[in-house]
Amino acid sequence: MTIRVLLADDQALLRSAFRVLVDSEPDMEVVGEASDGAEAVRLAREERADVVLMDIRMPGTDGLAATRLISADPGLAHVRVVMLTTFEVDEYVVQSLRAGASGFLGKGSEPEELLNAIRVAAAGDALLSPVATKGLIAKFLAQGGGDDRDPARAERLEALTVREREVLVQVAGGHSNDEIAERLEVSPLTVKTHVNRAMAKLGARDRAQLVVIAYESGLVRPRVE
Repeated sequence: MTIRVLLADDQALLRSAFRVLVDSEPDMEVVGEASDGAEAVRLAREERADVVLMDIRMPGTDGLAATRLISADPGLAHVRVVMLTTFEVDEYVVQSLRAGASGFLGKGSEPEELLNAIRVAAAGDALLSPVATKGLIAKFLAQGGGDDRDPARAERLEALTVREREVLVQVAGGHSNDEIAERLEVSPLTVKTHVNRAMAKLGARDRAQLVVIAYESGLVRPRVE
């Protein structure tokens, strides 16, 4: 199945570069370009996009606001947003994840990292930011209010089984299903089942939101080196 990609960035030159890269892949195609967040939301709906490469900073409706609108729209529940940021350490990244983005990626990433991020987001079964996930998610959450625990989310964790909590901790560490399976000595399919059940119980769109919930509820504590 071809992955339908929408590009949202106010710099036309960057959009052109991303289009050439994405369209060069046999399993994906660019279905639209937006120069601001409002246009991105409209095109995501009209063009039935699977993945939106969303710049955080854009004039008018920025990427953060656009991501919130996409996440809040039931008709766009299938859309995955990959936030693009100029700097790897960006104060808006935590807000992006909380708003519903599937992850983030630095604009300076290698082409293969960007293409992999699109495929990962479309699959909905892993975190993004291939280079930085494990260390930076914790750092960003700490910077974004690591001590601001959400009591409501902490209470919702009570619905999880012991094994689901164990898997959630591993997911928050940035581990893949195969890695978690090896650590917990179960099959990858069993891990995937536990992840899906945790997502359903916690109302998470994807694994990125599971990570945010794990930190905000206090189940996992940020570690800043």
